[in-house]
Amino acid sequence: MTTEESILNKIQILITKHFDTPQEAFEFFDADGDRKLTKREIVKLLKEAEINGFIRGLVSSKLIEGYDKSGDELIDWNEFKAAVAKIKSA
Repeated sequence: MTTEESILNKIQILITKHFDTPQEAFEFFDADGDRKLTKREIVKLLKEAEINGFIRGLVSSKLIEGYDKSGDELIDWNEFKAAVAKIKSA
């Protein structure tokens, strides 16, 4: 299993074990309620998914880079859904 697969697997486990739906997870980590996840909020998600602290910042940047289609350096609900769909198919 590659590092990317391992990280995606940990995120999937977090979402399925602790939340009824991906939207519930999104809303939980959207601390300021602006319907977008900031890098800080994504780092919190990664911490909860037990991603090593050393790589959380790098992983959060890569997630934003890979899924931020609007270019605002935030992850909105539709972008989060796309990421979750990729995780489920991995």
